[in-house]
Amino acid sequence: MVDYIKGLHEVADGVWAWLAPDGSWGYSNAGLVRGEGESFLVDTLFDYSLTDEMLAAMAPVTAGAPIVAALNTHANGDHTFGNARLASSVKIHATTHTGHEMHDIPPQLIKQLVEDDLGPVLSPYMKHCFGAFDFEGVELRDPDVTFDDELTVDVGSRTVRLIELAPAHTDGDSVAFLPDSGVLFGGDLLFIGGTPISWSGAVDNWIAACDRMISWDPQVVVPGHGPITGAEGIADVRDYLSHILSHASASLAAGKPWLEAANRIELGPFATLDDSERIVVSTYQMYRRLEPSTPETDVVTLFRHMAEWRAERN
Repeated sequence: MVDYIKGLHEVADGVWAWLAPDGSWGYSNAGLVRGEGESFLVDTLFDYSLTDEMLAAMAPVTAGAPIVAALNTHANGDHTFGNARLASSVKIHATTHTGHEMHDIPPQLIKQLVEDDLGPVLSPYMKHCFGAFDFEGVELRDPDVTFDDELTVDVGSRTVRLIELAPAHTDGDSVAFLPDSGVLFGGDLLFIGGTPISWSGAVDNWIAACDRMISWDPQVVVPGHGPITGAEGIADVRDYLSHILSHASASLAAGKPWLEAANRIELGPFATLDDSERIVVSTYQMYRRLEPSTPETDVVTLFRHMAEWRAERN
């Protein structure tokens, strides 16, 4: 197994993973597939500096096989904000829902939340999550090709399957699977060593997506965040999701408000995962999906609740 060290790692013949420890907020992985005379990129990074660093590390590989196409596995900025650093000729692929969601939380909003005085609990938390990144001048670049369900891309005589598994982490999640090597790029369907977070609330479908990925018998699994793993890592994510879905459903059935449920869910064997406060967002979104009358809460308030959850337990 590849060591979890920052940089570009060949994980199979002509397939590389870009790893970004420690895998917490904004530190995401990416991938590169090289075929005959051309390459395919899986995701860009959270700001231009990070994306430029990654592309420079990939340059020896792509010198004779330029990147001609890419996939954004979902709309979150740590997988899309670097899109503008790709050549205009690169065809960026994404699911239809990802294309719709990409402008929901623009870089300027995150920059403002980091810089604004949001109080003694939330401001330090926003800096903890996003203060290390430079969003100045970042411009969004939309996908060129959108798809639903599945799209097969030929990359220099290599087949890359782009498969939609949403809704799960977001409403637009997709993965890239290479049948010839068994490498799976899982995007943020997979947090390894960190706590998954569901912005869609469709945790039941996320569990089903994990089972589907396991059924492909992947030999190498590159998560959106965290170290490279195998099918056992997918199973660990599935088990966490099953645990929180069971507890949230029971709390809802017992008439408990969502925030009370989030604060009282016993994480058990998953309590040591990094960024455990994400249980707040996942619980809220599950409640909204299971009981649509749950009052709507804005993103800033959700981050405030996560900050409070974390502060009370650290």
